[in-house]
Amino acid sequence: MDFKTPFEKMEAELHEIGLKLSDPTVISDQNQFRDLARRHSDLESAVALWHDYCQAESDHSDAQALLVEADDDEMKEYLQAEADDAAERLQDLEAKLLRQLLPKDPVDEKNAIIEVRAGTGGEEAAIFAGDLFTMYAGYAERAGWKLEVTDQSESEMGGYKEIAFILEGRNAYGTFKHESGVHRVQRVPKTESQGRIHTSAASVIVLPEAEEVDFDIPAADLRMENFRAGGPGGQHMQKNETAVRVTHIPSGLSVVSSSQRSQHQNREQAVRLLRSRLYEIELEKQQAEAAAVRREQVKSGDRSEKIRTYNVPQDRMTDHRIGLTLHNLPALMGGELDTLFEALAEAEHADRLKELAEG
Repeated sequence: MDFKTPFEKMEAELHEIGLKLSDPTVISDQNQFRDLARRHSDLESAVALWHDYCQAESDHSDAQALLVEADDDEMKEYLQAEADDAAERLQDLEAKLLRQLLPKDPVDEKNAIIEVRAGTGGEEAAIFAGDLFTMYAGYAERAGWKLEVTDQSESEMGGYKEIAFILEGRNAYGTFKHESGVHRVQRVPKTESQGRIHTSAASVIVLPEAEEVDFDIPAADLRMENFRAGGPGGQHMQKNETAVRVTHIPSGLSVVSSSQRSQHQNREQAVRLLRSRLYEIELEKQQAEAAAVRREQVKSGDRSEKIRTYNVPQDRMTDHRIGLTLHNLPALMGGELDTLFEALAEAEHADRLKELAEG
């Protein structure tokens, strides 16, 4: 494939954006400056890969030319090793360049709205739902992202019957969209006196956060209800009806927000969540016949779809969709998910490249 033309265009655009980023008019416009800075960062990475590819191509060509002229066996062996190494780098870089040329899904850049709900397994499932939340919170902290809990229902033993939160960070939805589905844990529960291994489950739903420009909801289509948020009781019990339920009348879809201190804040947050759910439904309608990777993503939102198993006695995490098994479960559950997320992204890119080749 000819990479020269598209990547030379990227290099020219990178230079042009670099000049704009030093323009006082652009600097004073925060939105424009942010968008250009993001594009500059993306282009910078792509162009750096292109330069690495050109260098590997030159190294391979030089080694091959010298190999033809070499008459010493030791030198031939050395040059052959150099040529093989450059060829291997070329193959790896070619795959990365192809991914750079794939059209980016603008939805991936959005914040992620995540809901974790305990499934089968009673209190143990609720504890596992809490473990998943801790895992995602750990990743967000390491990435420098903001996490905001919007609603939660705690279980008696410290887990969550359900918890909803927003992750604010670059490419948050693109990073977490593959988490939608059923997660299963196999371990000995704290409540198990005879040491038997139990299997429990929790479901995860991941939505892109929609902005008003993405999806507008007429005020007449919304019904607001206020109620008292549940709490631990006693002196800390909330006395005022600060929790808010917002229902989208045409679809019957409703969301609850109870994490904020005031009714007004909860109302704003509930509308924000509702907009994102409706936006996701609309996206799925529009993209029902789109790329196979997107169809797989929609499928993974089905809670009957088991996507991953966490086996504590064997210290392993297995993602069933891509056949990946990782060990060191404590680190993974602490949020060290880079290897997992990179493998899922690689699988998505491979599917998209295959579809591109077949189409």
